Amino acid sequence: MRRGARGGAPAAHPGDGQPTAPPPQLSARIEARDWHGVAKLIAEDAVIEWPVSGERIVGRANFIAVDSDDEYADERSVDLLRILADGDLVVTEVEIPQDHVVYRAVSLWTVRDGEIVGAREYRTSPGQDPAPRWRAGYVEPLVAD
Repeated sequence: MRRGARGGAPAAHPGDGQPTAPPPQLSARIEARDWHGVAKLIAEDAVIEWPVSGERIVGRANFIAVDSDDEYADERSVDLLRILADGDLVVTEVEIPQDHVVYRAVSLWTVRDGEIVGAREYRTSPGQDPAPRWRAGYVEPLVAD
């Protein structure tokens, strides 16, 4: 997993005064296909919601089953773009490049006692929500990072 900032978006790194939290560790362990390590970061009764696809994953075992599926995990590489933490809430922005598309995700993680107990993740691909023509006079194109 590459960690860094793009377009001026600061990323927190251990030792720079920002809290270290499980979400960045989670991405690295998923990318490494370290399912035992993933299990250590997810609470047994964690609830992970994906509102864009209308899905809810309940429990550590189901989360690992989804992320470890061969078709899903094969192309997995996660670039951490930004992380913000405040108490039990950790917000991450990541990019997941694949051969056919690049996904972006913003995730709202709830962390207690070093375990992820819940999350809401919003994933999409740049360009999937085209700008309506009526806004053209008020906006300018956002160039991809």
